[in-house]
Amino acid sequence: MLCRVLGLADQLAEEAINWRYARRGGDVLQSNLQALKIGFRLADQLGVKPSISFPKTEPKQGLIQITGDEAVGMGFIAGGGRFYAGYPITPASEILEYLQANLPKFNGVALQAEDEISAINMALGASLAGARAMVATSGPGQDLMTEGLGQAGMAEIPLVIVEVQRAGPSTGMPTKHEQSDVNHVVFAGHGDFPRLVVAPADASDCFYLTVDALNLAEKYQLPVFILMDQALGQNTQTVPEFDFSRVNIDRGKLLTQADLNRISVYKRYEFTEDGVSPRTIPGTPDGFFQVTGNEHNEWGFVSVDRTNRAKIMRKRMLKVEAAKKDMPRGRVYGDQDARVGFISYGSNLGPILEAMEQLGKQGFKTKFLLLRSIYPLLEEVQEFLESVNTAFVVESNLTGQLAGLIRREYGYADKIVRINKYDGSVFRPSDIVSQTLSQLPRNGGE
Repeated sequence: MLCRVLGLADQLAEEAINWRYARRGGDVLQSNLQALKIGFRLADQLGVKPSISFPKTEPKQGLIQITGDEAVGMGFIAGGGRFYAGYPITPASEILEYLQANLPKFNGVALQAEDEISAINMALGASLAGARAMVATSGPGQDLMTEGLGQAGMAEIPLVIVEVQRAGPSTGMPTKHEQSDVNHVVFAGHGDFPRLVVAPADASDCFYLTVDALNLAEKYQLPVFILMDQALGQNTQTVPEFDFSRVNIDRGKLLTQADLNRISVYKRYEFTEDGVSPRTIPGTPDGFFQVTGNEHNEWGFVSVDRTNRAKIMRKRMLKVEAAKKDMPRGRVYGDQDARVGFISYGSNLGPILEAMEQLGKQGFKTKFLLLRSIYPLLEEVQEFLESVNTAFVVESNLTGQLAGLIRREYGYADKIVRINKYDGSVFRPSDIVSQTLSQLPRNGGE
């Protein structure tokens, strides 16, 4: 019936059935083909005619259809990732499924662990042994990974963690959208230790920022979060084919045997100006070191010396400041002279751009800073806040976590206005327009 209403050729429907049930074959395939033919005959008997017309389009070259989760998987492989461990969890499971199907083709390993605790510790071991490693999860799984996160921070082990946010807390609404884990990824874990957080906004970003995250993790020897959301992770997008010539692999201060031969004494946690110490792969001659979750000295041996403790704490945290120069920059859209601005990240990109068009038709000039680095926040945030009178921070949570992070870092409480949605659905442009108009100062933000 639907094929007749849409005016689709019988052959297309038959090809779809053959593709869908080809692996099952036999009676299953034939039964479905027979059911299709019966449906066609019934539609013809009832006189069903096409009621919807589709414009004819020319095939476009250079485009692909892909989800954000799949793009992360592809970026992981392209960026030299060779070990992935995970546990099924909506809406991040597609990353595990993609890598299980494709990573072995590139001599990599993708494992389904018994839980998220095992997954992150497997990945830490693989990274320590020299492989580029990644895990992916959502809120409940990130809860379980937090202890391993602290181990990565203390032992300075590179690791990429993909957090595809969903509606929480607890089990929450597994298949629904939310952006309520900003505080979790920025502050999770007891004690002070460094981490970085990047945030893709579309499938292209998911590919390229995964490569960037792998480089950042190894260059600065710390955990790097890729912060996504359900809409971005699971929705299919049409984007330009990925440009693999843009992929550059930077393993940072990873010493070879030749490098070690030129060093009189190797200290794994050597104090340096940028906080990043030379590292080796275990087993490399003359590259011996000890790994522990306890506080330690430059060689990795456990230490409770007060002077060492203060010095090595500062050493680790130096890496956050040093990494700023390599963090992905945001993008600014709209009228550069506008005094009303939006700040957001992730899948809110599309709704905000459409809302800006609608506001423009009503005479409001606006601009939009799309963040691609959540932690540390970059100077672009302060520059944007200084350029506007009112900054609407758009995010899918109740408490305004991103807005709070911005106020904590830069202040500007008098300029920041929250636009929040937390019912499990994505923002619609109309949501943003209505909340903007209802909260805009009477002078229009001028």
